Amino acid sequence: MNNLSGKVVIVTGASRGIGATAAVEFAQAGAKLSLCSTNAAACSDTLETIGNEGGIAFAASCDMSNYEAVEKLISETIERYGKIDALINNAGIIDPIGRIEDTNPEDWARNISVNLVGVYNGTRATLPHFYKQNSGTIINISSGAAHSPLEGWSAYCSGKAGVYMMTQATALEAIDTNVRVYGFAPGVVDTEMQGSIRASGINPVSELPRDSLAAASDPAKAIVWLCGEDASDLAGQELTIRDENLRKRVGLKSAG
Repeated sequence: MNNLSGKVVIVTGASRGIGATAAVEFAQAGAKLSLCSTNAAACSDTLETIGNEGGIAFAASCDMSNYEAVEKLISETIERYGKIDALINNAGIIDPIGRIEDTNPEDWARNISVNLVGVYNGTRATLPHFYKQNSGTIINISSGAAHSPLEGWSAYCSGKAGVYMMTQATALEAIDTNVRVYGFAPGVVDTEMQGSIRASGINPVSELPRDSLAAASDPAKAIVWLCGEDASDLAGQELTIRDENLRKRVGLKSAG
């Protein structure tokens, strides 16, 4: 496991799924955590797990689509810990699922606000601190949906495609600095979001049996590994948990 002692990591969407699992992995690696969800109370189980293992973390309520709220999260993190070393842009939603003509315009826009504007907001609020200290890591949680359209997922696919370009643009701007930026696709993971997808009955992903879905532990371990120095040569890339070379470097079993 990477030694991240003394590092400070912000994990958005940390109340459940990949975010919660990654938060625990970070704490086990020695990092101090700033966790956020739209409702901080939803992170209570994650905080309890981290605390029981001797880790340090706090949780804040933060709507990532609201820039002022994100700035407040960044300020509170720095006030508590003195710095930030990594930002994990994990917060995301799948709804609305449905054919374009059946979706609610406000729900569609909300998806883009959370999944894409939220990534911009986190990046915009954090980069000045990273540039000032000449170090930092940003990991944007991506998806195969960024590159392959799926029926019923017009909002999610569009938002994740935007996140892909946001990652590339940020990496380009940071190329002459010690700030590292990654896109990371965690694969099809057994999360609450997948429950919503199965219930929709739209497109092939909804038909995947639950026992075929991956646990959150593998992508969580990969996210933590990307924040270590061993991953520096991969900065600026869009990575996927399905890449066997990446899995080997992280220390995961072959997916095959």
